[in-house]
Order: sequence, then structure tokens, then C-alpha cells
Amino acid sequence: MAPDIVSRTNSERDLALKWSNRVSLTPRILAVNIFALALLGGGFSYLDSYRSRIVDSRVAQSAREVRLVAQALASATAERRDLLLLSLARDTGTRIRLYDEDGRLIADSRDLGLRNMILRDPDKDPIGQEIARFLDGVIDTVAGADRTPLYREHPGDRGLEWPDVLAARTSHGTPATVWRAPDRTPVITAAAPITQLGVVMTTVNARDITQTVRIERYRLGLVLAVVSLVSVLLSLFLARTIVRPLRRLARAAVRVRLGRAREVVVPRLPERNDEIGLLARALSDMSQALRARIDATETFAADLTHELKNPLASLRSAVEGLSRVKDPELQERLLAIVRDDVLRLDRLISDISDASRLDAQLSRATFERVDIGAMLQALLDQRGERGLPNGIRLVFDRAPGADLTVLGEGARLERVFENLIENATSFSPEGGLISLSATSDGETLTVRVEDEGPGVPEEAREAIFRRFHSVRPQSEAFGQHSGLGLAIARTIVEGHQGMISVESREDRLSGARFVVQLPVPGRDR
Repeated sequence: MAPDIVSRTNSERDLALKWSNRVSLTPRILAVNIFALALLGGGFSYLDSYRSRIVDSRVAQSAREVRLVAQALASATAERRDLLLLSLARDTGTRIRLYDEDGRLIADSRDLGLRNMILRDPDKDPIGQEIARFLDGVIDTVAGADRTPLYREHPGDRGLEWPDVLAARTSHGTPATVWRAPDRTPVITAAAPITQLGVVMTTVNARDITQTVRIERYRLGLVLAVVSLVSVLLSLFLARTIVRPLRRLARAAVRVRLGRAREVVVPRLPERNDEIGLLARALSDMSQALRARIDATETFAADLTHELKNPLASLRSAVEGLSRVKDPELQERLLAIVRDDVLRLDRLISDISDASRLDAQLSRATFERVDIGAMLQALLDQRGERGLPNGIRLVFDRAPGADLTVLGEGARLERVFENLIENATSFSPEGGLISLSATSDGETLTVRVEDEGPGVPEEAREAIFRRFHSVRPQSEAFGQHSGLGLAIARTIVEGHQGMISVESREDRLSGARFVVQLPVPGRDR
């Protein structure tokens, strides 16, 4: 059947990569996997929201604690207030300060001897803490985290300078504020009013929040590093298994394109059963077919030169003799040789032209349904009307009502059977019988052409299908055939996805049997 024709424009449009058509496969594979890792790295942003929730929860806790502290201090007597304040500071882990209505400091748990809220000096921390703070800053910047104000103690500790104390005094609520210690840990202050006493403020350095977030970031970073390493190694492995064989195939294809087909061994990659292996074997088969085609072309050219030299040499010799010979009878004989050589050259050039165009014409041909039975009957009728030499007879044996239809090009298939009948006629003895038969088993149509000639030796049954291979009967004049008839027949049959061969007759009588097998089209076609 005619091969499918793929539009170049459509195929390029389907396979086009607008954004990465200039990038090699290896960086593409790495980029895709790294992009997936970047999505995993987005977990650091989740940790920032996780930290925010913890801080919000701790702020709410500080607000509740400062209300309870305010209620406890309001119910305590002046003599017991300091002891209660110190006990509450110890139990809550906070620094508690009490201010009067004018913002003057009345009591401070630190002054009472409890130093449970001490800010670290970052300059005195080990290198590990400095690295941790640097990473905190980088991650907070990337994640876009809000930067809280720096916590600083006010000289003289005037209460109204604290926004929480001022807000509690004016709004009678329990405000709370998150600060940033010098070592980047959160400091939470909260204040609550005390009736007829002033405002109480609690302060806590929530280092545990930073420690928790750092531990989670460390774990996530460790996972990300391991996954990144594995992903990069797998990407390089994948790129190696894909890109390396593709490059080898591309280099081989370039060498074939440069005309070095005989030198190129395209790797077949037999151990690979994926698309790369299929591509390698397809390219290998293609290069071998191309090599065979080149060899056939070169052989054909060499044989053609040889075949043309013989009649040309004979023609030149006859022409040169005409200029020297004066005998009319001898001149007539030389002219007859010239006519025979011209006819031989004409026949040879015509057959060569047909043989050289067959492959290209068959590849573009549109196959139609052809009734082989009707074709063979018509050929026999035409041959009988022209007459057969030496009393040779032609018979056609076919089953009545048999479907002998194939898909093909009628003119070309007719050429096949014409050549086989002509070949059988040439080798048939006087009064010989040429028998044609056609059968079909539903999948293959088989045509047999039998003659009663000398037959074909087994060692020559393949050689007779080669171009310019000609073994003619002794009774036939030299140069009557070009030696391309059977080669053309094989090319046409194989172009129809069929087979042609020669074998001995089953009845063991002398003669040859040529067998042509053609595929039968399915019922759904």
C-alpha cells in the first residue's frame, strides 16, 4: 500500500518547544527536578507561618497570665504584694513589673532577686549561634516575614514609655506586644490595669519558640539536602541513559549523512527495550538499508557500464568497418549488425529506465483493487491472438468463483506476469505447455507459472533475479533480452509486499515453476 505521508509543517508544530528549543536535555532534566525541589523548599515559608501561630498562641497566653497576675495583686495587701509578685514571676517564668498611675516603678521581680529573664549578648555566643541567626535572617527575608521592633530597656524604667502599659492605662484592656531580642529571639510583653493601684506588666524571652523553629528548619533542611542530592544524582543518571545514547546515534547519523555509510556502525542497543532502543534499532536498520541501497546502486552502475560497452563496441566496430568495406553484401551485413545493436541499446536503455524508476514510482503509487484472475485471462487471450512460436500452448487453471483480488497497481503487476510468460515462452520446447494457476487462501494469493523447459539449477535460483543476469536458450539470438526482466518482476512484487521465487515442478517433470505470492486485502478495506 502507499505509505502515509506526514506533513513536515504539522510534525514540526506538534514537536516544537518554544521555551526550551535551544537547551540541551541534561539541563532540562535538572531544571525540572530542581523546580520540584524548590516547591519542597517552600516548606520554609510554612515554618514561618508555623512560628507565627506559636507566637500568637504565646501572646494570648501572656495576656491571660497578666490578667490573672493583676487580679492576684489587686487582692493582696501591700505587705504581701512583693512576695506574691515574686512567687508569680517564679511560677510563670516571667519578669513582672508593677507601675503606679503615673508610670513610676513600684515593684520589679528582678529587683527582688529573681533574674529569670536575661537577654543574651549575641557577641558572646558561639559561632554556631551566629550561623543560626544568619540563616534565620536569610529565611525570614526570603519568606517575607514581618520584622518586629528591637527590645530595649528604657533608662529609669518609666512605665508610660512602654506601649503596653500606656494602652492598658488608657483602654483598661490587656494589650501585648512581640519584640525582637538582640539574638533574634522573641520577647513578649503584656500589661493589665489594677484598680486603684496602677498597671502590671509581664515580660518573657520566648527562646523556646526560636529553638523549636530552628529544629524544624534543620530537619527540613536536612531532608531537602538529601532529596536534592538524590534528585541531582537521579537526574544525571537519567540524562546519561537518555542523552548519551542519543548523542551516539546523532553522531552516527551525521557520519552517514556525510557519505560514510560503510564506515558507520550504528549502535543497536539490544539490551534496551524502551523508546531509545527502538530508535537505535530503527536507525541501524535504516543505515543498513541505505548501505545496501548504495551498494546496489554502485553495482547497478558498474553492470550498466559493462552492458552498454558491449553493444557500443560492436556498433563502433561495424561503423568503422562500413567506411572501409566496398562489398555491398558485406556492407548489408554490417548494417544489419548496426540495426541490431541500436535496437539492443534502445531495449536496454528502456529497461534500465524502468528498473531505475520502479522503487520511487511504487513508493508514490496509489494501490487499487486488481482482479488477478481477469488480468491473467486477458494476458493469455492477447498472447494467443499474437500467436505463439513452435506450437507452444498456454492454459490457465483457476477455481470457479474464486476471489483473486489484491491491492496494487494493475499496469505494474501486468508487467510481472508478462515477463514470466515471456520467459517461459523463451525456454519452452517445441509444442511445450505453459500452465498458469491462481489460488487464494484468504490471506495470500499465489500465482504459479510452469513451463516444460530445462528448468533452473538450484544454485542459480537466486542469481536469475539479479540485474543483467541473463541465461538464454541456445536457439535465441544474442542480445534479444537485457537481463532485467526477472529483476524488474521481483522489484514490482516486493513493492507490493509480496514474494517471487523459482522452484522445481511438483510432478518432477523438466521445467521451472515461478511462484508469485501477493497479500490479499482484508474485508474491511
